[in-house]
Amino acid sequence: MAVDVRVEVPLLNASLAQIETGLLIEAIYQYYSYDFRDYSEASQARRVGQAMAQMGCATISELQSRVLHDEEAFAQLLQFLTIPTSAMFRDPSYFLALREHVVPVLTTYPSLKIWIAGCSTGEEVVSMAILLREAGLLERSILYATDINPQSLERARQGVFALEQMPHYAANYLQAGGTGALSDYYTAAYGGARFDPTLYERITFSDHSLATDSVFSETHLVSCRNVLIYFNRALQDRALGLFHESLCHRGFLGLGSKESIDFSAYASRFDAIVKVERLYRKTV
Repeated sequence: MAVDVRVEVPLLNASLAQIETGLLIEAIYQYYSYDFRDYSEASQARRVGQAMAQMGCATISELQSRVLHDEEAFAQLLQFLTIPTSAMFRDPSYFLALREHVVPVLTTYPSLKIWIAGCSTGEEVVSMAILLREAGLLERSILYATDINPQSLERARQGVFALEQMPHYAANYLQAGGTGALSDYYTAAYGGARFDPTLYERITFSDHSLATDSVFSETHLVSCRNVLIYFNRALQDRALGLFHESLCHRGFLGLGSKESIDFSAYASRFDAIVKVERLYRKTV
């Protein structure tokens, strides 16, 4: 009987790609201690495919060999696996909801600790610092900005962003309830927009993995946006568990617009404050 190779070969290739991707992810964990094993398989496949194209690898096995024998190649791959993309005051209605529903409660605390998990290149954390300054809270706050990508963290520390993005960011700022002008907070320098260094005096940047690390401080607000969508259900629950453990009694949690605690292991432990903006408050 003739074999229909048009059916069998693609199935074989898909299966082989899945096996090779699994071996690559396990090798990265074993050698570099970066744990992507519980990230979404679809997301992994897409990112690995993009990395292969950019790095000139014909197979995933070739990519694996490259990254295991060349740390620079791994650093390059890490940029694909972690998707270091962000924007200032991204989803302005989220920041407006923070101003209206969370800040009034935060003002009742003598000091504040805020965790920006998955801070990427720093756009969200400086947005939060500006929001807190305008609310008169920055000087009594500590912001923890964490990510697993060392290159992204270094860019975040520098506080310099592309000048061509400033009109877009300024529009976001105003829609988010900004009380002045975004240009009040930066100067043109180093070929970009350099933000006021005093905004960064209250920010601590640190390497932290939601897949492997534990809670490091009690916090009043955790903002982790557009990170959980790349995790499978088990890793989502692990991350939500870290946030729940970190938050003080009745602390606040903010997620991305396509994320939710519904149907998670922690659904009953948070109340929705502004559900459409994915703002929650710890109950127990």
